This record gives sequence, structure tokens and C-alpha cells, in this order.
Amino acid sequence: MLPQAQSRDDNALSPLVEVLGISTRLGLTSFGGPIAHLGYYREEYVVRRRWLDEAQYADLVALCQFLPGPASSQVSIAIGIMRAGLLGGVAAWLGFTLPSAVAMLAFAYGVQSLGVADAGWLHGLKVVAVAVVAQAVWGMARSLAPDRPRVSLAIVAATVALASRTAGAQVVVIVVAGLVGWLLLPAAGASATTAMRIPIGRGLAVGSLALFFVLLVGLPIARQAASSHGLEVFDSFYRAGSLVFGGGHVVLPLLQAEVVPTGWVTNAEFIAGYGAAQAVPGPLFTFAAYLGAVMHEPPNGVAGGVLALVAIFLPAFLLVIGALPFWGLLRERTAFQSALRGINAAVVGLLLAALYDPVWSSAVKSHGDFGLALVAFALLMFWRLPPWLVVAIAAAGGSIIAAVA
Repeated sequence: MLPQAQSRDDNALSPLVEVLGISTRLGLTSFGGPIAHLGYYREEYVVRRRWLDEAQYADLVALCQFLPGPASSQVSIAIGIMRAGLLGGVAAWLGFTLPSAVAMLAFAYGVQSLGVADAGWLHGLKVVAVAVVAQAVWGMARSLAPDRPRVSLAIVAATVALASRTAGAQVVVIVVAGLVGWLLLPAAGASATTAMRIPIGRGLAVGSLALFFVLLVGLPIARQAASSHGLEVFDSFYRAGSLVFGGGHVVLPLLQAEVVPTGWVTNAEFIAGYGAAQAVPGPLFTFAAYLGAVMHEPPNGVAGGVLALVAIFLPAFLLVIGALPFWGLLRERTAFQSALRGINAAVVGLLLAALYDPVWSSAVKSHGDFGLALVAFALLMFWRLPPWLVVAIAAAGGSIIAAVA
């Protein structure tokens, strides 16, 4: 009987181990940002392994783009859940996230412990962030604000964000944009979808959504009632992870509004870390690990990095678990799609505001900086070089500018 029991255990563990192994390999090799990640997933999970068909994969991508949070990570979590249950989702997240999180923690240690805060190559990382965000604004504007109503909404959102550089103002912009989209931006009806096996009951899904909203509302109240820096950090990063529509670069303005005005992180440290995040594979949200590690009061270091990382990704887990069983119903509600059109246009505006402040204002201080930013932008947009290579070139350029200055 014992060998049979052991065989059953191995069979139960094998999908989990498989998910962890594949996602770790993707986490080590998936350069290029969220859109590139989705391409890697399709090749691995649809073409090679056939865990999903094309229609199911497209449906998952649509769901995760509909939800707030890091879309590529949410797709990975959803595939892990479908393959190996809830633990499969955790395994998929760990494998895809840990390589870049460890790299960002190591970078934070280098900035703090090795005294490189004023190094020329570090300034080059700040400059390359200008090119990266400009590319993101350009690409997102073409797809998410392609007409006059949505362009106008994006410009209004950028103006409001620049006039009031607070997290609260950005939340208001997102909410109002959703209402405008719901009322004024009609969306097409849902297309036919392919049924997917979802190993999650609707009771668990409802509980997950309830916990998401309880934390979103309750953490700010607890933060006011209890004087705890750890609770403040968890609340700030949880809220950023909850309100980011579009994922990736869109988290930049929300995080900046949370950590720089409070004095937890300086503007220079923030932009340098954001530049470094372009050079590592995996999700851009691991930038949170760097921010938690370089904070000027405890918890910081590794503990702060882990706390910030868990907080910013927790909403992604709760929303994926909560939405998967109901996605078919949501797709039929064109009102949701209309609201999302307005929200997506607004996040283009928020990212445009962030391109000016803090990215441009913190990085471009001279003619040389502007020239280096132009070179980096051209290499990304027209030469199509991988971001990690452009980051290396910009770091070298920053060293040269510092040497001749």
C-alpha cells in the first residue's frame, strides 16, 4: 500500500512542480515588459504544452487586462491555478517573480552599502527611465487613446495629476474617468468565448473579492488608528497594486505619490531604481522590492522589500481568484467595457504626467542628459533593441557624461 500512496503523492505534486519549474525559467528569461511576457506565455503554454487553446488564452489575457494590477503576472497566476489549483497560482507567481525581486534587492543593497548614489552610471539609469516611459506613453496612447474623446480625457487626467501630485487625486481621476467612459464611451459587445475549467468555487471567489475590498477600505483606517510604519508601507503598496489599470509602467505615478512625498525614498533613489528595473527579466512590479529595501526607516532592507512585494501583488491574487469564475458574465456587460475605456485613457494621462514629473525633472539636467535620453529612445523605438541592452548603454553613457562634465 505504501508504494501506491507514494505514487498518488507524486502525481499530486507533479503539476505543482511543473508549474514552478516552467514559471521560474520564464522569470529568468522573460525580458521586454508585459507585452513581451504575454508572447512568451503563449509560446510556452499554448504552442508548446497545449495547456490552453488560442481562444482560452485570449480570454485569460482579456480578463487580466480588464482587472487592475500587473496583467502579465495575473495571466501567469491564472494559468497556474487552472493547471494545479490555488497552490499552482502561488507557484507560478513565485517562479516568475523571485528572480527579478532578488535582483532588485541586490541593486538596493549596492546603492545603499557601496556608496554609488552619485555615480555617473546611476545617473544614466535615471536618464534611460525617460526613454522607457516615453515609449510606454507613445505605445499606450496609440492603443488606449486613439480618438479625440479619449485623447481629451487623457490630457485632462494629466493636467489634474500635475496640478495635485497626490495619490488621492490619482484615485479620483481613475474613478471619474470610469464614470465618463461608462456614460460617454460605448463599447462593442462581447465576442464568443471558449469554456475553461476553473478549479475555484464561486463561494471562494466571492470571499476573495470581499477580502480585496475590506483591505482596500480597512487598511487606510487601520493606518490612522495605529502608528506603524510597516502598516503604512503595506497600505501604500496594496493600494498601488489595487488601482493600477494597465499594469507595468502605470504603477510609476501611483508609487511615486506614495513613497516620495512621505520622505520614505528620495526622488533620485526612486528614478534610479525604476531605471534598473528595466534591465531585469520578469514583472516590473518587483520595483516594489527595491523601494521597500531602500526606505529610510524600518522595516527596510530585505524585510521591507518582502513586505512591499507581497503588498503590491496581493490584490492581483485576490482579483484573479475572485474574477475567474465570473468572467463569462462580466464579458457580457458592455457597461464594464465602456468604463474600462475611460479608465485606460486616464491612465495614459497619468503616465504622461509622470513622464514630466518625476522622471524628466529628476533625470534631465543638461544637454548631455537630453542627448542620451534621445539616443535611448531611438534605440528602443526604432532600433528595437532589448531594454536591458539599452539600460547598459545608458549606464555607460552616464559614466561618460559624468567624466567629461
